[in-house]
Amino acid sequence: MQEIKAFLRSRQPVNLAIVAVNMIVFLVLSFMGDTENAAFMAAHGASVTAYVEQGEYYRLFTCMFLHFGLEHLFYNMLVLIFLGDALEEAVGKARYLLIYLGGGLIGNMVSVFAELQKGESIVSAGASGAIFAVIGALVYIVLRNRGNLGMYSGKRLILMAVLSIMQSMTATGVDNAAHIGGFAAGFVLAFVLGTAKKASVHADFVDNSKKNF
Repeated sequence: MQEIKAFLRSRQPVNLAIVAVNMIVFLVLSFMGDTENAAFMAAHGASVTAYVEQGEYYRLFTCMFLHFGLEHLFYNMLVLIFLGDALEEAVGKARYLLIYLGGGLIGNMVSVFAELQKGESIVSAGASGAIFAVIGALVYIVLRNRGNLGMYSGKRLILMAVLSIMQSMTATGVDNAAHIGGFAAGFVLAFVLGTAKKASVHADFVDNSKKNF
């Protein structure tokens, strides 16, 4: 128990709050029904292309906090708890929140646009569009600073991003458009928000459903 408390105290506050919200939402929905059922998830805020097209734009936000089953949640939160902490420490609370939410929203918008082009209506949920935005921002910061960000070197982050995108493209039922859109959005947002200068201060511490990830 002491180890868990120490681990939680060492986490960055905004990222930890985001992870907690994802877990609480999952637990609540799990008591209410089947989180692996596309219809159930659609009824509770997942992104459905046809509904978004009809004006239910809030789904682009709410779907970031929904997950299809425990495995989906666990994998996303495992990645986020470490990469999100690295980015929040580098850029600060406000910038981190803007990159996470902004990148996730843009990734989901790209996903909806891609589905509209294909004439499909997909039930989509997951935090990975936002997580890819975090990866994109970290890659930008390391490349811009021409060095390391704590334990994350430029080569390691680029390799992580490439492997993550390759894994998502070879897996079934994965929202590749949200991943690529989120990554690009995170990279651009890191540039627009001027994160490189702030990061340099911290560098020394250094069925018919689709899952986002």
